Amino acid sequence: MVSEKKKESVLAGFKAFLMRGNVVDLAVAVVIGAAFTNIVNSLVKGIIGPVIGAIGTKNLDVYKTCIKNPCTIGPDGQPTGVELLWGSVLNATLTFLITAAVVYFLMVLPMAKYLAKVEARRKAKEGVQETLEVTELEVLKEIRDALVAQRAAGGGSGAPGSRDGF
Repeated sequence: MVSEKKKESVLAGFKAFLMRGNVVDLAVAVVIGAAFTNIVNSLVKGIIGPVIGAIGTKNLDVYKTCIKNPCTIGPDGQPTGVELLWGSVLNATLTFLITAAVVYFLMVLPMAKYLAKVEARRKAKEGVQETLEVTELEVLKEIRDALVAQRAAGGGSGAPGSRDGF
């Protein structure tokens, strides 16, 4: 019996964990990110890569430095010696920077500008509402002050509903 209750509580806890908003949001972000990766990779390979290739070389992987001779390909097809493949590191770094720039300038920056506009509209709307509330409050204060002054000047009107009348 104890094990069934413990099993239920573990499953209930797991269900609560999965149903939290941030877990679901994270799952959606991962799926969207995976789909968006193809778009970014296509943009980098199809447009940005050829533009960079027009300036220099398209494949940086060919750049390397031999640090222990002989740096050749042996008869069995395996490289001999020790080479630093700094071109591959440079290629990966540039790909990362280009991808980050594409994501920032095509997604993050426009979204930030859009959210700032929405927030400015919301604040402007709240400001108008607050101004209306303040104006309404001031009008009510003026009416109250006028009634108090009227009552004080008249010394009590005796009107129905007044305290000093009838």
